[in-house]
Amino acid sequence: MKNYGVTVTRHGCLYETEPTYVTDQPKFLNSAIRGTTKLNPHDLLTVLKQIEAELGRTSGIRYGPRPIDLDILFYGNLRVNSENLTVPHERIWERPFVLAPLMDILGSSGENDTVAAWHSFANCKNGLFDIWNKLGGESSIGNEGIKRVLPLGDQLVDWSKRTHVMGILNLTPDSFSDGGKFLEARDAVSHFRSLISEGADMVDIGAQSTRPFAERLTVDQELDRLIPVLDEIINIPESKGIILSVDTFYADVAAEAVSRGVHVVNDVSGGTLDPQILGVVASLGVPFITMHMRGDPSTMQNHDNLHYGDVCKDVASEFFQRVSAAELAGIPLWRIVADPGIGFSKSCEHNLELISNLPSVRREIEKFSLGASRVPFLVGPSRKRFLGEICGKLDPAARDPATVAAVTGAILGGANIVRVHNVGFGVDAAKVGDALLKHRRKTGKF
Repeated sequence: MKNYGVTVTRHGCLYETEPTYVTDQPKFLNSAIRGTTKLNPHDLLTVLKQIEAELGRTSGIRYGPRPIDLDILFYGNLRVNSENLTVPHERIWERPFVLAPLMDILGSSGENDTVAAWHSFANCKNGLFDIWNKLGGESSIGNEGIKRVLPLGDQLVDWSKRTHVMGILNLTPDSFSDGGKFLEARDAVSHFRSLISEGADMVDIGAQSTRPFAERLTVDQELDRLIPVLDEIINIPESKGIILSVDTFYADVAAEAVSRGVHVVNDVSGGTLDPQILGVVASLGVPFITMHMRGDPSTMQNHDNLHYGDVCKDVASEFFQRVSAAELAGIPLWRIVADPGIGFSKSCEHNLELISNLPSVRREIEKFSLGASRVPFLVGPSRKRFLGEICGKLDPAARDPATVAAVTGAILGGANIVRVHNVGFGVDAAKVGDALLKHRRKTGKF
C-alpha cells in the first residue's frame, strides 16, 4: 500500500477466525489498517485489486479460499454508492471478524470528525461500540471462533490461554544480578539448557548491560559477545521450539541476530537510542518488544526522569508515542509487545504502582488506541533493586521469592509474559497466577 501512495498510520491486532459462509476451508487471518491517501475511493479500490492480484488472488468461489482480500470499510466521512463500490462496507455490521480489528484502530475517547462520522454511520447511540457489543464485544475474543494472535517464529500465539515465561541469559560482565557468570560460550550454553529444562517458553539473550549507569558498548563490542554464543545455541537440539529474543537497542545487532535465527527484538528504549531499529525491525518482519524508559541507562534514574504526575497515565501516554513511531516505521500492531519498564526510570513506589495497576495502564492506553491497549504485556521485576529495598536483600539472587510475589501480582493484573532469572520459580508463579485468574473467571469474583 505504501508503494501505491497509502500512508498507514494505525494497525489493528491480528485475529485468527473460523471461515464464514463457505465453511469447508482453512481458518482466516484478519486485521484492519487506518491511513491517509490522495487517491479517490474508486482509484483506491483499483489499487487494492491490483495488490490482491500481485499477491496471487484469482477469481474463485465467492467467500471461498483466497490468499488476500482487501476491502474499504470507510473513506473519510463519505458515503459511496456505485456499481463497483459501497462505503461504508455493507457487511461491517454483521461480521465480528471485521469489527474486532476495526475497533482496534479507534480510541475510547473522542477523536476527530472523521471518526465521529464512522460512529454516526452505525445509527446507534454509542456508534460502532454498540454494534460491536451486540456481536459479543471483547468477551467474544478467545471464543466464538475468533482469537487474537501474535505471529511468533512459525507459531500463531494466543496470549490469553496462559502466561508465558521468558528466561534471562546475560552475556555481560556487569549486569546487576548475574554479570560475569556466562561470558564463556560453554557456560552460557549450559545455562540456556538449564532455562529450557526448567520450563522457559522464551529466552532473552543480552550482551549489553542496561543496569543504571552501565557503560555503553559499541555495536561491534556487543556483537563480539553475542554471536559466538548465539551460533552455538541455535545449533543445539534444546533450542528447537524455543522462542529466542535479542535484548538490544542497536539496529545492526538486531539485524544480525535475526539473520542467525532469533525470533524477537527486545529494545529497552523502544527505539529512542537507535531510531534506525524501528525501520530495521519492520523490514525483518519479527515481533518488537517496546519498553518504557526515559533517557538511557546512565540518566534514567535522575531526578527529572523520575518525575511523574500519575505514573500509570504518563507511562501509557509515552508508550503510545513509541507504538505510533513503530507503526509509522512499518511495524504492525500485531507484532508489538508492551513492557512498562519496571526498574527503568522508576522509583520503588512507581514500580509498585505499575505492577498493582496494570489494568489502569491498559485503560489509559485505550483512550488513544483500543488495539494498543490489547497487545501482550511483558513485565520484568526479576531480582530488581526495589524488591531488595522492600525485603532487605542486598544480594540480587536472594530476591527470587520476592520476584515470585511481584510476578504473581503482575499476572493477576494482566501480564502475558514474565521475564525472570529463576525460571523454575517463574513457571510455578505463572501456573498459580493462571489458576487464580481461571478461578476468578469461573466464580465471577474480582
